[in-house]
Amino acid sequence: MLDHEDLKWIASTSTSLNSILQQISRYTDLARRHKGEHHYLDLLGERVDLGSKTAQSLFDKVTSRILARTTGNSPAPTGPHPTFSVVPPPIPSAPVRPSGPANAIFVGENRIEHSLTDTTPARATAVLEATMPSEIKIRNSKGNREYILIVEDDFDVAEVAVEMLAEEGYKLIVAHDGFEALQIYQKIGKQIGLVILDFFLPVMDGDAVFDELRELNPKINVVLSSGFAEQEKISTMLAQGLRGFIPKPYTSEKLLAQVRSTLDAARQELR
Repeated sequence: MLDHEDLKWIASTSTSLNSILQQISRYTDLARRHKGEHHYLDLLGERVDLGSKTAQSLFDKVTSRILARTTGNSPAPTGPHPTFSVVPPPIPSAPVRPSGPANAIFVGENRIEHSLTDTTPARATAVLEATMPSEIKIRNSKGNREYILIVEDDFDVAEVAVEMLAEEGYKLIVAHDGFEALQIYQKIGKQIGLVILDFFLPVMDGDAVFDELRELNPKINVVLSSGFAEQEKISTMLAQGLRGFIPKPYTSEKLLAQVRSTLDAARQELR
């Protein structure tokens, strides 16, 4: 029989599935409009696979409870049952999971128990480094401050930002286009404290990347960075939850001040 926790999980998972279906619709439209851009097809394949797994988890949860009730046994049956099978390659993003204990963090498919009172930076950093996907390059990995994802197609500008922030102890990850940024966030979004997003990017501009990031995490902390940007679009993004804007070329003082104020404000909101 479905209890209160089951119903909460089903509601949450159903909401996630609805969001995935909306993403599939958007990526399908983008793939049609940008024929030959394999990035959109890759993202579409990932979302289809995730949608299949999410639908399967819903099916398993409901049928296991119903069968347990009709047979009078609490364990879920082990026999064969219908499945929603799709064959695209495995997705890198974290799967949908039932709600776990408040003192658990998830990295990939691994749940790591940790003490809410354990605020030792060295220990927390060691846990994250041990579970960080090897293909993601962390700059200044021994830093004692938050992880920041820099989305910037200009290599020189990205390096300048990395140097400025690394000196202050931040751990940095660089993505040179929106697709790479989305793939990184799908893998380790829980660990990223802030995204610094360039407005003009190849194929997929910053406002489109911002929309997709918000689908992954509606409360994501994003600061826009650009030398030129349409004021109307910036205003729209601010209304949608953009945390701030850093005009280029930026100085170390302005960059560090915006980053710190954004992170501190986000931390206050969680209290």
